[in-house]
Amino acid sequence: MSTFAKTLSPALREIRIFCCQSNQASAGTRQFILSTYPIIKKHNPDLPVMIREANGTPARMFARFERGVEKHVELDDLSSSDVAASVARILSVS
Repeated sequence: MSTFAKTLSPALREIRIFCCQSNQASAGTRQFILSTYPIIKKHNPDLPVMIREANGTPARMFARFERGVEKHVELDDLSSSDVAASVARILSVS
């Protein structure tokens, strides 16, 4: 069962993921998106999850919480499992 196969905190307002569609440094992030996005949306259908691919963009993820609090994590050169662990840590998912 995936770490993300549950409802995330109601304080979480939005997730934004940035990566490059061709750069090898973003490969783990792209794989994470392919494998985990459907699970996150299945359990959190009203949560906005924005994915932006742009040439040369370093892989990173931002999470916006209530009252405008934002957290981010750099994901460049990480494997898919390391990306999942970093995202889980920032979202406080265990």
